[in-house]
Amino acid sequence: MEELWPRPSREVADAIRSLCQRQLTKTDALIDAFVRPSLVAQNDPALLADASLVEEDRELNRSEVVQWLTANVQQPGQRVEPYVGPRTTAYINDLVSRGIAPDFAVAWRVALGIGWRRWLEACVADCADPDLLVEVLDVTAKSLVQYALDSVAALRQAGLAAAMGNTDAEGIALIQLIASGAPMAENLAEERLRYRMTWWHVGLVLWIDGPQQAEALDEAISAVRSAAGGRSTLVARASATSRWIWLSGESVSDLHHVEKALAVTDEIRAAVGRPGRGLEGFRSSHQDALAAQALVIRLGSDRRYTAYADVELIDALTKDRAGARRFVINTLGPLAEADTALRQALLTYVQCGFNTTRAAANLYAHRNTVERRVSRANELSAVKVEDNPAHMAAALLVLDIAPDIVATNTS
Repeated sequence: MEELWPRPSREVADAIRSLCQRQLTKTDALIDAFVRPSLVAQNDPALLADASLVEEDRELNRSEVVQWLTANVQQPGQRVEPYVGPRTTAYINDLVSRGIAPDFAVAWRVALGIGWRRWLEACVADCADPDLLVEVLDVTAKSLVQYALDSVAALRQAGLAAAMGNTDAEGIALIQLIASGAPMAENLAEERLRYRMTWWHVGLVLWIDGPQQAEALDEAISAVRSAAGGRSTLVARASATSRWIWLSGESVSDLHHVEKALAVTDEIRAAVGRPGRGLEGFRSSHQDALAAQALVIRLGSDRRYTAYADVELIDALTKDRAGARRFVINTLGPLAEADTALRQALLTYVQCGFNTTRAAANLYAHRNTVERRVSRANELSAVKVEDNPAHMAAALLVLDIAPDIVATNTS
């Protein structure tokens, strides 16, 4: 690439190299600082609502940060070539196919502001010589700003290339419109998508942790189709790592066979919405599934199959993770960090209407064992089950879904 400013002196280059090497060990903290503000700045509700795309956006940010830092270890203070790898290209293709057009320039401006403050603090802490500090800040400012300009241009170029080569955009865009609540005639939607809209629907979101597991995702979709028992099935590519699925039938779908089919692999994760009828049911079940997916990712849960009907209360409680942590600690006290078997026994006991016999059957344990565990759990808990069973159950459910929420202090 064309050099737009003089190369730094050896002393300045060595200082930049040393700083970048240290920052490469802190990329997670740096990305955590700006990824959410820059995502919100892109000002696209469809992007914000899809946890898989949010994860891909985070991966894009990580690639960009590592690219600049690594380049400045190798060639300190010089112009850095933007990195647009296969995963970035796939992400851009997915955005284009769904009609999502983030404002990358605004996102970069927000990220650059936060990132520059972090870089400034690191430079001041490491450069005792004021003259050296000025030189380091001068050349890295030029490099960072130019990198931002070049990266935005590269992302826009990738978007144009994706728009020209996308042959499935019309069908995906129609699904996106329906799912987002745009007015649509049922017969028109049925005709274009070849999917029965007037019946009952259940929306699912399947996703994987990375594009390298795409084969498992394809196999899971085939398994869902087979397990659906002849019901009408609609599948849409939401991103490189996720698929949206709808199942429709004249009656509400029993997803037992679908859940069983998905349980055969550890690579696939699934979120399921509540059933709904007609276009509104198509939308609402899908929104439920997206919310369940976002909950699982937000809390770092290892759950593989999550029905929104089971976690709706937890979703509301955990929108603020720090607040959820305080709620769990204040409700459960020492029980929050006690043996998992104690908490599971107490939660099952409450869910079974305080019936020890039913709880023992659900836990495959002896009735006396369950009684002892429930009694011990209640002793440890700050709030007693007889005083506030609703709060107790909610706190136990939060901890069941996100076991590390107490250990991770984010307040």
